Amino acid sequence: MRVLVIDTALGLCSAAVFAVEGGPAGGVARALGLRSEAMAKGHQERLAGLVRDAAAEAGGFGGLDRIGVTTGPGSFTGLRVGLAFAQGLGAALGLPVVGVSTLDGLAASAGGAGPMAALIDARRGQVYARFWRDGIAQGPAEALSIEAARARAAALGPDVRLVGSGAALVADEGAATLDLDGPAPEALARLAAAADPATHPPRPLYLRAPDATPPSRLPGQPRPVAPGA
Repeated sequence: MRVLVIDTALGLCSAAVFAVEGGPAGGVARALGLRSEAMAKGHQERLAGLVRDAAAEAGGFGGLDRIGVTTGPGSFTGLRVGLAFAQGLGAALGLPVVGVSTLDGLAASAGGAGPMAALIDARRGQVYARFWRDGIAQGPAEALSIEAARARAAALGPDVRLVGSGAALVADEGAATLDLDGPAPEALARLAAAADPATHPPRPLYLRAPDATPPSRLPGQPRPVAPGA
């Protein structure tokens, strides 16, 4: 299967075409075209060019079987950029678009067996987290306090591995950590190839309300007067 993967959820802007054989755990993904740049913002300006170049390196958009895109958790703006582009391109090419969890992608990027926690720094004393034991997810993705995530990770045992930008926040002394700017495109390709489009739609996964709030008054509208002023 030929898969185009797009990731703008965290600190990378990635576009890559892979030929994938096998499942997400034991599958083999061979890169045909790959472009990935580290960036905290500006995904909207760079994504189209990276997709174009990755597809050109792979021989064009012909022969693609599906598109995979990260759905979050992650940057609100970054997620919208990637999801909108992937769905528009999928509609233009007549290809199914599948969503891939950012946390699942981080865990797959770390590879290996044993207990694992994928953790993204969510700021404000929280992390986005998901936990695995023997390759089986121990519940859905969650927004947790750092203390709660540390306790959940410790409950998996002393050999738990922590991956993602929130790993260092949660890790006890001596714990194995792997900080990544974002999921590896190869891992995303394996997950996207194995995903069922019916159960993995390209919809954003928001675990917390946005930090921005709507304005309290319209432009030109006078400020409200406090009682007794």
